[in-house]
Amino acid sequence: MSKLRIVVVNTILSAEDESDASLRAQAARNTALRIGLLQAGYDIVASLPADIYLPDRIAQLQPDMIIIDAESDARDVLEHIVIATRDERRPIVMFTEDSNTDSMEMAMAAGVSAYIVAGLQEERIKPVLDVAIARFKQEEKLRAELSDTKNKLAERKLMERAKGLLMKRHNLSEDEAYQKLRHLAMNKNLKLSEVAQRILDVEDLLG
Repeated sequence: MSKLRIVVVNTILSAEDESDASLRAQAARNTALRIGLLQAGYDIVASLPADIYLPDRIAQLQPDMIIIDAESDARDVLEHIVIATRDERRPIVMFTEDSNTDSMEMAMAAGVSAYIVAGLQEERIKPVLDVAIARFKQEEKLRAELSDTKNKLAERKLMERAKGLLMKRHNLSEDEAYQKLRHLAMNKNLKLSEVAQRILDVEDLLG
């Protein structure tokens, strides 16, 4: 089994100003995170700053998961993450000290699978990531099912419109119109919905 490839997104990468306690604290958090990930057997492919180049770098690296390490307000980070994962969704875990409910709701709306407040202990990292992956897979399954249901409903509406048109144009019964659609689909090696769409397109062109 291959290692999970992870990109860590930080608001800072190092604490160059030793007099800034918050920077030192976040650097320590980042170190603990990296140690926990490595001990759990994960592959950290990059630690990236939360800047405008983040979407492009994530697209290039193609990680299996994104981990956000943010001390407090991560609005800018989330905006970049939304752009980066809009077309290629992947699990996102956020470790933060921000317990504000609005921040949590904003993060979940942006696609974060797990929002962990004050929980960056090395031994907790693997269980948290396992839960995030499981939740992400379940959400993707539900998303796919919803998309499939919407597609089937749209196809059914196309079929009903095409049947109605055939019934009106050729004085057919509903069953006769359906059989005509099936016959056309078989002859042209197309799906019923594709034939229905072509019939409606021709009607639009001819007025």
